[in-house]
Amino acid sequence: MSAHFIRNALGAAALALSLGAPAVAQAEPLKVGFVYVSPIGEAGWTWQQDIGRRQLEEALGDKVVTQYVEDVPEGADAERVIRDLAQQGNKLIFTTSFGYMNPTLKVAKQFPDVKFVHSTGYKTADNVAVTNARFYEARYLAGIVAGKMTQSNIIGYVGAFPIPEVLQGINAFTRGIRSVNPNAEVRVIWVNSWYDPGKERDAALALMGQGADILTHHTDSTATVQVAEEQGKYAVAYHSDMSKFAPKGQLVAVTHHWGDYFTKAAREVIDGTWKSDMTWGGLKGGMARIEGFGPAVPEDVRALVEEKRQEIIDGKLTPFDAPLKDNTGKVVLESGSLDDDALSRMNYYVEGVAGKLPRK
Repeated sequence: MSAHFIRNALGAAALALSLGAPAVAQAEPLKVGFVYVSPIGEAGWTWQQDIGRRQLEEALGDKVVTQYVEDVPEGADAERVIRDLAQQGNKLIFTTSFGYMNPTLKVAKQFPDVKFVHSTGYKTADNVAVTNARFYEARYLAGIVAGKMTQSNIIGYVGAFPIPEVLQGINAFTRGIRSVNPNAEVRVIWVNSWYDPGKERDAALALMGQGADILTHHTDSTATVQVAEEQGKYAVAYHSDMSKFAPKGQLVAVTHHWGDYFTKAAREVIDGTWKSDMTWGGLKGGMARIEGFGPAVPEDVRALVEEKRQEIIDGKLTPFDAPLKDNTGKVVLESGSLDDDALSRMNYYVEGVAGKLPRK
């Protein structure tokens, strides 16, 4: 290299620095936004989503900058928040509740250069992907624990909304119970909210008043497991391991894990390889897990759960293998297993669930 070239190069670099321009352009970090349906708190659905967000930050470092808005009601407020995140320059936005589906699609049309990922929905677009987890697989395993541990043969279930995602959980849980205890039944009280600790607590107490000695929930707070602990009953936690809130009462927890998925989606946006799709992970991929066994659960029950967990991972068992009947005795499936389309349209209780499903 000639001295003349070196002098010119050094001069150019010095000029760039004197003008405040970097010698080497740095790529801007990807801005990633999250919309949460409930407060982050210390456990629950949104807590698990936020753990995933923090794992994304740890995995990608200065390649990403994240922000979130918590406790956003489904509906008009969600649309406003999602649009605001897009206007602030977020190029990847995770909308993390079922009721955000239509607001996400509406905003996505207005921001075609932004990628959106909606949790638990069923509608996609060119710039809208959907993610969900087969929580029902772990629910089935938790049902085995409940079926083995109940003495009253009545298990209470605090439900949020009667939508397919929640019904998959109720029905899989019941199928797990009945696989080991055909005499047990599940009773459901709907609170029509994802997060309302007061309503959840009242529903849990009412279920115990009906004779339930084990409780579980598909709601976001720790209220149900806390009531079980206070009343000397057992609980199956959902979303998070809630053993710190029920050290004696928690039998087991069905948990959700989003960090790997969030990280993969962000990497694909950065690399320019992101495509709209539907991701539905389960036990095999680690998006749903069974963990947090309490001290009351015997080793033989834990061993049975592990055996059945491996069967599900190996494809030898699904929670909805035929024969499958609803709780009126109608045959839903004579052979095989429910496919994803049938799971996505689930609108009934299976045998073993008491009462009638509320209709809108």
